[in-house]
Amino acid sequence: MSRIVVALGGNALLCRGEPAEAETQRRNVAEAACALAALADRDELVITHGNGPQVGLLALEADAYKAVSPYPLDVLGAESQGMIGYLIAQAMKSELPERDVAALLTQVIVAADDPAFSHPSKPIGPVYREVEARRLAAEHGWTIAPDGDCFRRVVPSPEPVAIIELGAIRRLVAAGAIVVCAGGGGIPVVVEGAALRGVEAVIDKDLTAALLAERLEADRLVMLTDVPFLERDWGSAAARPIEHSTPTELRRLQFAAGSMGPKVEAACRFVERTGREAAIGALADLGAVVRGQTGTRIAAAAPLGAPPRPDAGSDSLHDDG
Repeated sequence: MSRIVVALGGNALLCRGEPAEAETQRRNVAEAACALAALADRDELVITHGNGPQVGLLALEADAYKAVSPYPLDVLGAESQGMIGYLIAQAMKSELPERDVAALLTQVIVAADDPAFSHPSKPIGPVYREVEARRLAAEHGWTIAPDGDCFRRVVPSPEPVAIIELGAIRRLVAAGAIVVCAGGGGIPVVVEGAALRGVEAVIDKDLTAALLAERLEADRLVMLTDVPFLERDWGSAAARPIEHSTPTELRRLQFAAGSMGPKVEAACRFVERTGREAAIGALADLGAVVRGQTGTRIAAAAPLGAPPRPDAGSDSLHDDG
């Protein structure tokens, strides 16, 4: 039996352009749970997830009620963890009624002096046309940045340092539970003496998933999105999949900072720190990705028989949204 950490991309709940309705997310989560159930039947499973669209929507809803001050991002992150964790846990329990499934609110320590607090970069919430984005930024004091042809609000995204509930997660997994945790990268907190304090930030979910997988001594880290492979020359007639790679090779390439970049960085960190394998692939191909039959496999050394890596100088690499 292997221990696997699976990081669900935002598309597991909301595909780009879909309305952020509860039933839409419930339907998408049910499809994800169907694929995850087959994996959980054979292996120890820990599930993490994104929350970018959801935490952004909660921020907009909170701001609309003027009788109280808007809730800070750490509180909204906790709310989104509860909502998404509930949907995933319920769907997994429906698929595997005999198994214990636990959704755990998870706090993640960040450094108070992390430079990310001065350079917001993490997209949250819906996409806007430029005119509307600039109006909202002026009205709410937001920082905005391009996202494809549109714009989104961006917030600080500090590095995850430690996971407060790691011991509880270990015990739950050892007891045979399927654990949903570290959603949205975890609730960002800083240490002040013997106390914890939430901060205005959203941690990257994939970097936290890599830290979690490392500290849990997981056998494999699997990051799922809506594309089957990393690709060279993405979007062109010459596009070709990257089936096997190493951290050294991937670090020579450039990936979109707001999407595939963190996934690749998370995979590289996990492989470099543990010597074990990571994979990036499509949710629909989950079983085959875990077995190494499809998706992009990242290992400390390329497997025997893997094709040589083409020169990286002219690679154009895709954005998974």
